[in-house]
Amino acid sequence: MKPNRTKFLLIPFLTLFYVLYGFGDESGHTIMVNQDIQLIQIADSFFVHTTWFNSPDFGRYPSNGLIYINNGRALMIDTPVNNELTSRLYTLLTDSMKVRIKKIIVGHFHDDCLGGLSFLHEQGLESYGCELTKQKCIELNLPQPENTFSEELIMDFEGKHIICRYFGGGHTIDNIVVYFPEDKILFGGCLIRSMTSKNLGNLQDAVVNEWDKTILKLKDEFKDIKYVIPGHGPYGGTELMDHTLELVKARR
Repeated sequence: MKPNRTKFLLIPFLTLFYVLYGFGDESGHTIMVNQDIQLIQIADSFFVHTTWFNSPDFGRYPSNGLIYINNGRALMIDTPVNNELTSRLYTLLTDSMKVRIKKIIVGHFHDDCLGGLSFLHEQGLESYGCELTKQKCIELNLPQPENTFSEELIMDFEGKHIICRYFGGGHTIDNIVVYFPEDKILFGGCLIRSMTSKNLGNLQDAVVNEWDKTILKLKDEFKDIKYVIPGHGPYGGTELMDHTLELVKARR
């Protein structure tokens, strides 16, 4: 007797549907979509998207972004590293889960933030980023965020208050953070290192002499934080910022 393949194929999508639309407080609930894409629900309506990429320089490594979903519409922070992975994540959300991604915020000019931006522009998404990011993208002939700001952008998305803020250089000259004050969630991106990180990672475009000052400004401005999502590695709390400060100190 042949197995009912349709049933088996539906199970992952039904599981994902429960996660994406159940909107319970399932902090830490992890769904492996496939070997390259993972979703982690960290709070009501918030999901870390982690994608893996094989790099000739760094081997196979994961990169994080964040998705906020409400009323069937989504805001994404950072794309996967290329158009292919971004397309797969987009298809999962739009076709399988019936979620409309409306806006994308990019954290800095590296591929692990905007490698899939051209694909998302083709889908009609509005994009946002720092003015410094746009300047670097023009310089390097990369896809550019359409809407920019110099230091701060405050937006409302489906009733959610969101703060995009540039505090200074660190991992790159243009790295920003995104803060959800009502939910106490900070997307730190590559400015913040995970607790499993033993060093500051890729320093090709880093501004190490500003990095600690930038984080101290961040800590002083946003004091009420529950979750901190780094650009790579496991999310955690404010200890990630202190750990990054220690890594900067060690580098010097």
